[in-house]
Amino acid sequence: MKSIVLFALLISTTSAWSQNDSIERSEVRAVIDQLFEGMLKGDSTLVRSVFHPSARAYTSYKKGDEFVLMEESVDKFVAAVGTPHDKIWDERISNVVIQVDDGLAQVWMDYSFYLGETFSHKGVNAMQLAKSNGHWQIIQIADTRKRE
Repeated sequence: MKSIVLFALLISTTSAWSQNDSIERSEVRAVIDQLFEGMLKGDSTLVRSVFHPSARAYTSYKKGDEFVLMEESVDKFVAAVGTPHDKIWDERISNVVIQVDDGLAQVWMDYSFYLGETFSHKGVNAMQLAKSNGHWQIIQIADTRKRE
């Protein structure tokens, strides 16, 4: 009898963890979607809201035979999103993988970036998010960029 109760408790606990993990992944995905919605709309306020105040951004690209890592300013990126531009910034994401453990999340996705309807570049976004005061925010973002 004790083993049946223990088994039932284990299953219910696993189910609760699974539901909580699913909720956390959904919340993280909402932050990611908000970032790209803000870019599409040119809304710097929406974009700024997904980043932690001390967030960092990096780009890795190939120059000749070497890979270069360039640090970029999140504040400059946010300002650029809000600066009027002729063509819509349309970053289309796919193959999104979200991992969550406690208050830390990692997101990996493919992307293709378009200026209006014209393809610009593609690559991978790798993001880390942290949950603080009940909200997820991006603490670091890194991307690769390829023109082919």
